[in-house]
Amino acid sequence: MKAKLHPQEHSRLDALRNYAVLDTPRESDFDEIVALAAALCETSAAQINFIDKDRQWSKAEVGVGVQTIPREMSICSHTLLEDGFVEIPDLLEDARTLDNPFCTGAPFVRFYAGIQLRMADGSPIGTLCVLDMQPRTLTSLQKRSLIVLASQIMAQLDLRATLANESILRSEIDHRVKNSLQSVGAFVALEKSAASGDETIDALQNIQQQILMVSELHDHISRNSGEEKFDLSEYLDRLTEILKNITPKNVQIIGDFHAVKVNPKVGAIVGTILNELVTNAVKHSFQGREGILTINGISSSDDAYRITVQDDAAAPQQTSQRKKRDGLGRSIINASVRQLNGAIESAATSDGYRTSFEFEV
Repeated sequence: MKAKLHPQEHSRLDALRNYAVLDTPRESDFDEIVALAAALCETSAAQINFIDKDRQWSKAEVGVGVQTIPREMSICSHTLLEDGFVEIPDLLEDARTLDNPFCTGAPFVRFYAGIQLRMADGSPIGTLCVLDMQPRTLTSLQKRSLIVLASQIMAQLDLRATLANESILRSEIDHRVKNSLQSVGAFVALEKSAASGDETIDALQNIQQQILMVSELHDHISRNSGEEKFDLSEYLDRLTEILKNITPKNVQIIGDFHAVKVNPKVGAIVGTILNELVTNAVKHSFQGREGILTINGISSSDDAYRITVQDDAAAPQQTSQRKKRDGLGRSIINASVRQLNGAIESAATSDGYRTSFEFEV
């Protein structure tokens, strides 16, 4: 006998699809539950079934060997219409199942017990059931065990649905933040193109670079969501590529960074320092001359990381140039290094100007 449709069939099916469990691969979490159910109830088979529009689909099963059957052949479809626990001691003596092909033919199922998998509002989306090939009944302890296991299945499904919704929300937030940063960056670029004073242009250029740094960091973190730390070297590699594209053509930038894990706050501070150091080098060392700016990052010890920015502008550093290097940009660098509880040192050498800073990771 084919079971009637559930009174809230439409909303029930919508909820089932929202769980995104149909047609997913087998998983040990659910396989272990059906194995435990069969063992506790001393039955030859157990299933976690979801009742779709026109089929019954098994997320996990043991002792059955069939994953999908037409809904009209589903014994669990009858369980959806009942309240609480359903036990049919002999399927051939129950009007709902006496003509079911699974009872009258192979595998000749004779016993069924099932409990609904219910959402918080009570709507059923499927069942946990046990089956046997001979008539029987379950003990009260076995029934309670099935009820507990069914609640564990729903707890798993609800947790996964929550995580999936959070992931979608996080993705939407990431998208909006990225769009906002791009809009601000475009506005700054427009203001820079209309500016006339060198100081104003330099300031807007620095702001534009800072926006790019933040945008890149945000993108990097969003792609590594779920992890408390990310690889700083990957972020700095991408940062170097950005700096290559926005620095004057006369300056060649080369970056090489060893892998190290840091949290997002450290990544943001390091990006700020690197941006200021590159800006200073382009502005004060090269002054229109061609040259190479090398950036290296290495683990100087088990718990420390050192970044060195070295230019090859070997021209003597005049007192006035050193004072310019020690302006606002340098103040930002020093303050940022202090945030990392790090140390920084700079020197004009025969090969150019070098700055190194080290911090604990």
